[in-house]
Amino acid sequence: MVVLNRIYTKTGDAGTTALGTGERVSKTSLRIAAYGTVDETNSTIGMVRVHLGDSEPRVDAMLVRIQNDLFDLGADLCVPDRGQKLPYEPLRMSEAQVSRLESEIDEMNAELQPLRSFILPGGKPAAAALHVSRTVSRRAERCMVELAADPNEPVSAAGLKYINRLSDFLFVAARYVNDRGRSDVLWVPGQNR
Repeated sequence: MVVLNRIYTKTGDAGTTALGTGERVSKTSLRIAAYGTVDETNSTIGMVRVHLGDSEPRVDAMLVRIQNDLFDLGADLCVPDRGQKLPYEPLRMSEAQVSRLESEIDEMNAELQPLRSFILPGGKPAAAALHVSRTVSRRAERCMVELAADPNEPVSAAGLKYINRLSDFLFVAARYVNDRGRSDVLWVPGQNR
């Protein structure tokens, strides 16, 4: 259970922050950038939900689950698994979370016509906001992949899969809320030459 009695602690005033293990690291650490960008992704999904309103309750329910999953992912990244015994069981991403995301992608995609062109971010406001979330999640993925490339910086395999699938989910969800793809804005190669 999380208890926040004080919002500011002043412990980060010198440019460091604590991981879930208690270890202090620079706020410029790639691990901090990774879970900070996951948090940014979560915030953009909050804005998607504002744009959706009551128009797509099924997609909104999926997005609420994803927001919770992103907090799980942040918690996973905040406590690197270095094989040390901790006084608590750290929260880790699971393959079940990845599988659920894949199922939801497949469900929505089954209602869409196949793409014959790349699409431009746009259409309905919620779809455009989903594309923003998609690109931010890709940035989070790049941070996580870069972090995982360091042998001293473990990143869970399920976490990496999840963030990879998330951008796919957000792409399909954008098409889905764009009138099941009918309001997609298609890219016309060389149109303005």
